[in-house]
Amino acid sequence: MRITGLNEIRKAFLEFFESKDHLAQPSYPLVPQNDKSLLLINAGMAPLKPYFTGELEPPNKRMTTCQRCLRTGDIDNVGYTSRHATYFEMLGNFSFGDYFKVESLQWGWEFITQVLQLPVDRLWATVYLTDDDAYDIWKDVIKIDESRIVRLGKEDNFWEKGTGPCGPCSEIYYDRGPAYGCDNPDCKPGCECDRFVEFWNHVFTQFDKDAEGVYHDLDKPNIDTGMGLERIACIMQDVESIFDIDTIRAILDAVLKLAGKKYNESPAIMTSAKIITDHVRAITFMVLDGIMPNNEGRGYVLRKILRRAYRHGKLLNIQGAFLNGLVDEVISINKSAYPGLVEKQDYIKKVILLEENRFQQTIDQGLDILKGYIGALDGSVLSGDEAFKLYDTYGFPLDLTKEILKESGFTVDEAGFEKAMIDQRERARAARGDDQSAWEKDKLAELTYEDTPFLGHTTLSIKAKILGILSDGDFETDLYEGRAADLILDQTSFYPEGGGQVGDQGIIKTPLGEFQVKSTSKGLKGLIIHKGQLMKGMLSVGEEVECLVDQSIRLASARNHTATHLLHRVLKDSLGDHVEQKGSLVEPNKLRFDFSHFEAIDHDTLMMIEQRVNEQILKAMGVDTDLMAIADAKAKGAMALFGEKYGDEVRVVSVGDFSIELCGGTHVDNIAQIALFKIVSESGIAAGVRRIEAITGDRVYSYLNTLDEKVKHISHMVKGSIEDVEDKVEALTHEIKDLNKTVEKMKSEAASRVLGNIEDNMTQIKGFNVIAEQVNDVEPNYLRQLADKLSDKFKPAVVLLASVMGEKINYIAMVDESAVKSGIHAGKMIKEVASMTGGGGGGRPNMAQGSGKDISKVVEALNHVKNNI
Repeated sequence: MRITGLNEIRKAFLEFFESKDHLAQPSYPLVPQNDKSLLLINAGMAPLKPYFTGELEPPNKRMTTCQRCLRTGDIDNVGYTSRHATYFEMLGNFSFGDYFKVESLQWGWEFITQVLQLPVDRLWATVYLTDDDAYDIWKDVIKIDESRIVRLGKEDNFWEKGTGPCGPCSEIYYDRGPAYGCDNPDCKPGCECDRFVEFWNHVFTQFDKDAEGVYHDLDKPNIDTGMGLERIACIMQDVESIFDIDTIRAILDAVLKLAGKKYNESPAIMTSAKIITDHVRAITFMVLDGIMPNNEGRGYVLRKILRRAYRHGKLLNIQGAFLNGLVDEVISINKSAYPGLVEKQDYIKKVILLEENRFQQTIDQGLDILKGYIGALDGSVLSGDEAFKLYDTYGFPLDLTKEILKESGFTVDEAGFEKAMIDQRERARAARGDDQSAWEKDKLAELTYEDTPFLGHTTLSIKAKILGILSDGDFETDLYEGRAADLILDQTSFYPEGGGQVGDQGIIKTPLGEFQVKSTSKGLKGLIIHKGQLMKGMLSVGEEVECLVDQSIRLASARNHTATHLLHRVLKDSLGDHVEQKGSLVEPNKLRFDFSHFEAIDHDTLMMIEQRVNEQILKAMGVDTDLMAIADAKAKGAMALFGEKYGDEVRVVSVGDFSIELCGGTHVDNIAQIALFKIVSESGIAAGVRRIEAITGDRVYSYLNTLDEKVKHISHMVKGSIEDVEDKVEALTHEIKDLNKTVEKMKSEAASRVLGNIEDNMTQIKGFNVIAEQVNDVEPNYLRQLADKLSDKFKPAVVLLASVMGEKINYIAMVDESAVKSGIHAGKMIKEVASMTGGGGGGRPNMAQGSGKDISKVVEALNHVKNNI
C-alpha cells in the first residue's frame, strides 16, 4: 500500500535509515542547546553542528532525525502562498566522516522510488556545475535519464555560511506536469515557474573555506540532507498547498468550523484561516519546548506569532480566546510522534490562554493610542513611525490601522511604515549577529586534550598538572606575577559553573607561585577553565600544582543547591505537577529558583512552602549520589531538567525518597547541614514564570538578626515596645491617611473657589461658552477636576486652563462634543498654546493636556487661542 499520510511518511523515513545502520534520534527542542549563534532551530542539521565541526563526538557516525524547525524570515508570506510556513519538520540523514555521495544519493533514490513509490519519470536531479562525481553517480550508478540531470550554479547548488565547512549540493525535484509550467520549451529545474518542486537536498560537506576564501579538502567529508516533511507530503497526497495535507488540513478545518466559515469561501477568509493554522502549530511546539511569551528573543517571537494569529481570529469574527482550544487539535494529530504534547497539554493551553487574555487588553490599549494619534493629527496623514509603533508594540497590522484611519477620513504614510520596518529588521539582524559566526573556532580547539576529569565531589584538594595557560588571547608557556589567565589542568577539584551552580573559587599553588581562582567554568571539548590571576611567583606549563578549593564558599553553595532540590519538590507537591524548573542560580550567598506557575503565590502559601522545606531539613536525611544509566534513573523517578543534555550515564542525587533529581552539582552530605531555609522574595519574571529567592544556614541567622535590629529601631521611633510596635505603626498609618484626606479636601475646595473669578471672564463664541483663563498653583489632577466642573456647569463649553506652578505651566483643554463637530479641536488648542510658551502637548479632539515654560507669555497665548477659535 502506497504511503501518503504525513505521520506515516515520517515513520517510514526514520525506519528506512535505521535499516541502513543510522541512529534515529528524537527531534531536538526548538531552543538551541549551547549554540548562541541561533535564536531558534531553523534546519535539521542545526542541532548537530558540534558533530560536523568536530567539537563533540557523535553517538553514531550515521544519524537520522525528523527535526522540528521554526523560521520567521518569511512570516509575512505565511497564509498568502501555498508553501510558506513558520513551523515545519525537516527529515534528514547525516554522515560524520562515514559514507559519502554514492550512498547518500543511492539511498535517497531507493527511499523515494521503492518506499514512497514516486514515479521515476517524474523525478529530476540537479548538481553543482563542476561536481562531476555527483553527475556520474546519477547517470552511471542510479541510471537516471541524463536529460533529467541539470547542472546549476553556486546560488542554487552550493551550501556555505561564511567561513568553515561547506560543499556542493544535489537536489531532487518532482515534476508536477506541464499544467504548472511556462511557455519555455526548455523548462526544467531552475526555471522560475511552479512546475518543478525541489523536495530533498543532499549537501556534500567536503571543503573547509578559510578567511581568504580558499577551499581546502576536508579529511573526512560529511553528508547533510534535508527533506521538508510537509513538502513531500504535498507531493504524495497530490495537493498544491501544505494547508491541504492531511494533518494541517485537520487544523484548518477546525479553524473554519470555529469561525463558521466554509473552505474557499473567500481569499481573505482563507488567508486568515491559514495564518491561524500555521501559527497555532508553531506556538504549541514552542511552548512545549519551554519558550514563554515575553518581549525578548525567543519569547518575543512566540508572542508575535501568537498575537498575529489572534488578530486574524478577530478578522474572522471569532470571539474571545480561541487559540488555546485549537491546541487540542494540534496535539491530537501530532501525539503519536511527540507524546510529550499529551503530558504537557494543560500547561501549553494555560500559557496560551494567559497570553490571549493579555493581548485582548493590549488591543484595547492600542485603539486608545490610535485615537490619540488621530486627535493630534496636524493634517490628514498618520506618520509611518506612529503606524509602525502600533504594529510593533500593540500588534496592530497596517491594514487595520488604515481601515480605522479611513473611517475618519485619514491615510497613513505607508512608505514611512516600510522604512521603519526595514530599520527594525536591520537592528534585529545586527542584534542576532551574522550567521558567519556560526562556524567561528574557539581558541581551545587548538588543544589536543579534552574532558578535564572533575574529582571535586569527593575531595577539595588534589594534585594536578598544568596543561595550558591562556593569557590575553594567546597560549603561554609561563605566567608571571600580576597576570590574569585561564588555566587548564589534567584534573581538578574545582567545580565548573553548571546546572545553575556558580563555579568554585580558591587557590592553585606551587612552592614558587600562587594563582587565585576567581571563577571556574566549562569550555570547549569538555575542558574545565580556571579563571583568575597569579598573585605571586610564576607558573609554567607541565608544572605540578596543588588545587585548594575554598571550603566555606563550596559548603555555602552546596547548602543552597541541596535546598533548591527540596524547594523544587515542595513546589510540585504544593502547587501542582505543572511546576517545572525554568532556571536557577546557586551561589554562596543565596539561591534563586525560577519555575512555571501562572499566578503570584499568596503570603500564606509561601509561608507553608517555607515551613515544609524546613520540616524536611529537621528530618536530617542523608544525601546520596549514584551513577546509573539514564533509563534506570528515569525508572527510579528522577526529575530531569528541560533543555539539559544527559549522556548514557547520569548522576542521581537523592534526599531519602523525598527528592530524586539528575544533577552534576555539589551537595551537602546530610540536609541537616542546611540548618535553616528562609524565602526572602517571590516575584514574576515573565508570563507564567515565577521566581523565589531564598537563603540558608548562617545567612538566615544574619538575616533574622538584621530584622530584629530593625524592629527594635522602629519600636524606638514610634515610642513603643517590640510587643506593641504593630499597633503603633497601624495607628500612625491611619492618622497619616486622615491627614492626607484633609489636605486633599482643602486643595479641592481651593480649586473650586477659583470658579467664581473665572466665570466673570467667560465669553460667547460661535454659540459656545468659552473659558480661557490662567490660575495659579493648582496641581494637574485638580486642574482637571476644575475643567470638568466648568465643562459641566456651562455646557456647551470650550475650556482652556493654564496653571502656573513655580517655573512650570500645566495646560488642560476640554471641548464639548457639539463644539468638536463644529471644528474646534482640544488637541490643536493645546499644541498651539503650549508651543507659544516653549512647551508641547496634544491629545484627543475633546480633551488634551500639555505644558509650557515661558510664564511671561501665558496670558498672550491664551488670548491668541481664544481669539482664533
